[in-house]
Amino acid sequence: MSKVIVLTGAGGVLCGTLAKALAKEGHKIAVLDLRKEAADNIANEINADGGTAIGVAANVLEKESLELAKTEVNNKLGMCEILINGAGGNHPLGTTSNPFLQAEDLMSKVEGFKTFFDLDPTGIQFVFNLNFIGTLLPTQVFAKDMVGKEGCSILNISSMNAFIPLTKIPAYSGAKAAVSNFTQWLAVHFSKVGIRVNALAPGFFLTDQNRSLLTENDGSLTPRGNQIIDQTPMGKFGEPEDLVGTTLWLCGEGASFVTGVVVPIDGGFSAYSGV
Repeated sequence: MSKVIVLTGAGGVLCGTLAKALAKEGHKIAVLDLRKEAADNIANEINADGGTAIGVAANVLEKESLELAKTEVNNKLGMCEILINGAGGNHPLGTTSNPFLQAEDLMSKVEGFKTFFDLDPTGIQFVFNLNFIGTLLPTQVFAKDMVGKEGCSILNISSMNAFIPLTKIPAYSGAKAAVSNFTQWLAVHFSKVGIRVNALAPGFFLTDQNRSLLTENDGSLTPRGNQIIDQTPMGKFGEPEDLVGTTLWLCGEGASFVTGVVVPIDGGFSAYSGV
């Protein structure tokens, strides 16, 4: 049965792939992104492939922007029945230069070098807002369409960092942990009005945001990229398509009694102790 599905951050690689996959299932897709051109590009690809989609500009940190987006979605596609909160990301100001603090780091004169003590509260706040508030606000706006209806659900995007924090990125790890916790809280809160709430916890996927951190210009892996692959039993990065099967399941009727779960999609990363 065709549903109206709203995806935030869907101008990017991962949620853009999910948007296309859901469109192939016959759903009507609202591609929301801060970058209108990126949203339109994904929507145009869907429409050219015989699907139904619209690109909509939306800032997930501004409720007024989201309300305007909701009005456009409702007028062009109908009431939202599934929401995928895909907007998120990290910021350099919330990232340490080294994974472990050494005493000599406190004396470093290298431009841009940051220890834990140098982390900028503004950058940390941006990361928390983008990931957590950027999940909460779209849910406040679009979930109103779902109350009391059958077959409605919300899918959040958490991360491996939510289970075990990665070195160097305390803000992103903490923010994604908040998304996982919020997923469970919201699943309970919405349990009486017919809305299921779950989350994906992707492992390591090459995206525009992390490619330069994990791969060199020639395509070989950086030291951090090698460290991740060594810790991933399947020995590779995920492909965007690897998220599709779990997404279709959690958004479909086959998961009608599934709510409050955070599903790792990580090639075994979270199961491996390193020995």
